[in-house]
Amino acid sequence: MQSRIFNRHTLPRQFLAMGVDVLCAWLALFLAISLREDRWILPHVDQTVTYLLAPLLAIPIMVKFGLYRAIFRYTGFSAMVTTMQAIAVYGVIFCCYVVFVGNPTHVPRSVGALQPILFLLLIGGNRAFIRGLFMYTGSQDMRQRGRLLIYGAGETGIQTAAAIHSTRNYTLIGFVDNDPVKIGRSINGVEVWAPQDLPQVVRDSDVSDVLLAIPRLTRPERNAIIQSLQGLAVHVRSVPSMAELASGQAAVQQFQELDVEDLLGRDPVPPRAELIARDIQQRVVLVTGAGGSIGSELCRQIVQQGPTTLLLVEHSEFALYRIYHELHALVATLPGNPALVPLLGDVRDLHRMRQIITTWRPATVYHAAAYKHVPMVEHNPVQGLANNVFGTLTVARAALEAGVPQFVLISTDKAVRPTNVMGASKRLAELCLQALADSRTV
Repeated sequence: MQSRIFNRHTLPRQFLAMGVDVLCAWLALFLAISLREDRWILPHVDQTVTYLLAPLLAIPIMVKFGLYRAIFRYTGFSAMVTTMQAIAVYGVIFCCYVVFVGNPTHVPRSVGALQPILFLLLIGGNRAFIRGLFMYTGSQDMRQRGRLLIYGAGETGIQTAAAIHSTRNYTLIGFVDNDPVKIGRSINGVEVWAPQDLPQVVRDSDVSDVLLAIPRLTRPERNAIIQSLQGLAVHVRSVPSMAELASGQAAVQQFQELDVEDLLGRDPVPPRAELIARDIQQRVVLVTGAGGSIGSELCRQIVQQGPTTLLLVEHSEFALYRIYHELHALVATLPGNPALVPLLGDVRDLHRMRQIITTWRPATVYHAAAYKHVPMVEHNPVQGLANNVFGTLTVARAALEAGVPQFVLISTDKAVRPTNVMGASKRLAELCLQALADSRTV
């Protein structure tokens, strides 16, 4: 029923709203007369003019004030103020008619003041009802909504709660704040708890999500809060930073996953630009697996360090095409304008790797060509070992023969005490490079 009534074009909705307001005007007049006479007074012929005049005065005034252009489901304080102004104008005119023109024997003069008051209450009530109808009966089942706690009962937390209330994707359980003035009180009907009560609230209220809504927190304070949430079966996210909110890059309701830096337990150490640029700037750099997720990001970072030439080695023609054109657009904006060389080749092909390296003589090789998805390598162990182990060995041998000064293997945490084929293959690749490095120094 809600969908049939409200999901219509604008004009039918406006006529429906006008019809409801006409009924409210008549009901307000009926109640005003009955209250004045202290008994139910049904409309009769002598009151016809007054009953007709009430909506004929009210509707044009409300149209003039733009009340039918408003979207009722989003009616707020400003819309209610406009409604009061419109009813005030209507009330003055209606009261003047009843007092100076109407017949007191048919409609008592006090009705001129009483009817607009009742009319305002009825109009405000039906607007509030429509807003509440959409607020609490959204298309999503209440049982399917996440149950959310907002950590921070400040301005950002309150704005976030309002955004959540309007989107209806979550059921807001409450706030958590360490301000003793707020603890134990409520904000818009939602209780505020102390941080030490959080585990109990999560268990008792079946909370599924905790949202950090304190953008001004320092990283140690933020890490302390995240540490306190460890062990709780909740999904922790945060609202955007104040800089993102102020610049318009994000809205309050756009929740963000925790940054990796939030899990470090310390402030991140900024990279030293001179160390990064030492083996890249004004040099020829080669990246294997340049079209992969890791290799492509390496290429994006490398071109900004000012190499003379960046060699993109990739066995997938489509992946190479995509990263080459992306970097070509990026290079056009850079002052150094490094050369980009797309090179198709398989890292297991020793002849091709020798050809590339001896031709271009790179100063640094970043080896990122590997099969990295654990399930895929588990289903294809021979291919995984051939690519990750023998491919690494092939590229390293070609680089060693050509006298490449720097060779960097992109490894993985799964190579530490490996429990799957992919991790074992990367560990073997590390051992191959360590053996080659030892043989070079002997």
